[in-house]
Amino acid sequence: MNNATAIEYDPLASRVQADPYPFYATLRAEAPVYFVESLQAYAVSRHADVRRVMHDHNTFTSEAMAALVSRPAEYASDFLEGDVDRYPVSIVGADGDVHTRLRLIVNRAFTPKRIGRIEDFVRALARRFVDELLAGGSHDLQSGLAVPLPTIVIAELLGVDPDLRDDFRRWSENMVRGVFEPLDDDEQREVARAAEEMGSWLDAQIAARSGRAGDDLISVLLRAEEEGGALTPDELSVFVVTLLVAGSITTAYLIGSAARLVAEEPARLLQLREDAARFVEETLRYETPTQLMFRTATTDVFVGGATIPQGATVLALLGSANRDEQVFDRAAAFDPRRDATDHLAFGHGVHFCLGAALARLEARVALEELVARAPRLELAGNVETVTSIVFRGPTRLPLTFA
Repeated sequence: MNNATAIEYDPLASRVQADPYPFYATLRAEAPVYFVESLQAYAVSRHADVRRVMHDHNTFTSEAMAALVSRPAEYASDFLEGDVDRYPVSIVGADGDVHTRLRLIVNRAFTPKRIGRIEDFVRALARRFVDELLAGGSHDLQSGLAVPLPTIVIAELLGVDPDLRDDFRRWSENMVRGVFEPLDDDEQREVARAAEEMGSWLDAQIAARSGRAGDDLISVLLRAEEEGGALTPDELSVFVVTLLVAGSITTAYLIGSAARLVAEEPARLLQLREDAARFVEETLRYETPTQLMFRTATTDVFVGGATIPQGATVLALLGSANRDEQVFDRAAAFDPRRDATDHLAFGHGVHFCLGAALARLEARVALEELVARAPRLELAGNVETVTSIVFRGPTRLPLTFA
């Protein structure tokens, strides 16, 4: 392993979070496996090595992800005397037979037929948000479109009462903070309260829908079918939290990053109008919403010219892999006409993102509706980005729609 003194990659550092790509380039060139002191973890940065880490789930397990996803429940246990032990492992933290069983069941929720059926709802919702944005002349795209759209879509899939959507959005935002961000005691209490509120709502919904022939995701996942059985109520609770964390805020960052790219270079507006799906795919590569994933090495393993010891935490740098010059020509350039299908934004292997098709649909439709109505997009103030070791994207994107 090469920890060259000139390399100072630390995902906790603000300058790395502001622009990680120069650091990634140095890692790929000089230290493809790099020990991050602050996290006591090994960062893997080249496309081939990241792909291997994500694919080989026997050597690189999801144990570290399981610990992260359980944090909101732990806060509830610490601050609200909740029962953290009742909650089973999340699908993103499961491996082997447990993951296979869970995946088989939750795949029912994301069939191509189901995703295709929801496009009209997504488009009508996006059109409403865009109309409200344009009526104001300028607005923050994130709060006006990018954030509420995927959250409401998930709420619709789950059969959430429209009157509860604001609560559902607040729960979603707190679950994301609780999983991935370092929090002080007051923030942990806030996450704990949100976890308790959402847990109470879910318990009531599960009791009401068990055995019901409904088509919402809660009813579908509670209903045993010939293959795979059904989720238990506790498994369903954990899955909903996972869906909120993995399926809402990441899509919001994807939509915002794509819109920001257009606002920064007006010529890209035509490219987006020509092929929104390809534009979304290149945005996934170029500004990967989930910059890294956590894994745990089950044995001493040789990767990228270095040995990672058994039990070590591994950071698979998806954002770096997607800028690897050995895989993508002119990798540092945004080119929506390229074939970006080799990107790893949704992971790889058995843990490939379950909601990838939904995220692509939501982003494509949101952007299509936006540029169909706005002659051009222009920045109208300072862009604010998420402070995170995991995520990348705008939290505030003020635009004018001339």
